[in-house]
Amino acid sequence: MNIQLQQKLTLLPDAPGCYIYKDENNEILYIGKSKCLKNRVKSYFTGKQIGKTARLVRQIRDLELIITSSEKEALLLEMILIQKYQPPFNIQLKEGQSYPYIKITNEKNPHIEVVFEAKQDGAHYFGPYPGRYSARQTVELIEKLFPLCRCDGKPGRPCLYYHLGLCLGPCQAEIEPAVYQAQIQKITRFLEGNVKDVKTKLTLDMQAATEKLQFERAAELRDTIQAINETIEKQHIIFPGLKNRDIIGCYEQDNYLSVFVFFVRNGAINGTKWHVFEIQKSLQEDLADFINQFYQDPNNIQPKELLISEKLAKMSLSVPLQKAISFPQKGGKKHQINLAVENAKSTYIAYAKMKEYDFENQLKNT
Repeated sequence: MNIQLQQKLTLLPDAPGCYIYKDENNEILYIGKSKCLKNRVKSYFTGKQIGKTARLVRQIRDLELIITSSEKEALLLEMILIQKYQPPFNIQLKEGQSYPYIKITNEKNPHIEVVFEAKQDGAHYFGPYPGRYSARQTVELIEKLFPLCRCDGKPGRPCLYYHLGLCLGPCQAEIEPAVYQAQIQKITRFLEGNVKDVKTKLTLDMQAATEKLQFERAAELRDTIQAINETIEKQHIIFPGLKNRDIIGCYEQDNYLSVFVFFVRNGAINGTKWHVFEIQKSLQEDLADFINQFYQDPNNIQPKELLISEKLAKMSLSVPLQKAISFPQKGGKKHQINLAVENAKSTYIAYAKMKEYDFENQLKNT
């Protein structure tokens, strides 16, 4: 370890922020964040490191810090810096935020799967979901409740999934399109949070199985009800009773507009996206342009309801958006809008710190 780095390690602040590790060529190796920079940064250089961390530490020749006012601001700054500089030792945030979706394919014998990109291919997409595990759990539950196709769909010998009741069985006999459509409608209602009827039916079936002394069947139904509670009803619930909604907050400062979007699905904040850009025309015009472009991307599935913090002329938005938008001024929806605005402000502050860091580095290199 060189003397410069040793000196910096003795001056670490007990404060939140981001740390930036550089190599001998002054290239960024890794960017991290912490609520206590002093403890976090020192941990890299004390004790024995293994694997990727050991390789990283061996290459570190310099350290830079960006102090923030809160842990949340540090998190946002970390995301912005990583997406800008693409450090080689950063893995998870390197490509930006990517959320999984549940897809029902558009084919003769549709099947259900987890994907990380929504395309304009005629398929049904649901999401985004907070993570791969959450989406996979939900798919496994749907495959039990509302089976579609789990095989190649070629008539002949029935597949194992058909015998287990997890495939409608195009391998056994051709399935009418109306049958698939009915299942897809049930899946859609289920993923939109309409689980009460399903749970009621499962509970009645469980009671009937118990009365008939079919205890294994009763246990299976009990486990399915529990799975619904865990994957649908208790999946990071933030707004009880709320179904599918996007909440857009914006914050303006120094002729920059920061936009922060919450994706709320079944009462859960399943994902977020943010964007900071310089205002070219006016706040209202640029925000309307941003929202129109945002929902042209197939990965940003428009929900039934869209809350926006800034009052916009409806005619400035596309027709589908005009039917969904509202501009709450009071009550619970206004509270949700305020939360999005608060995050938009924090994002701008983090973005401004990144710009300041860029400027200081430019001065060093001149």
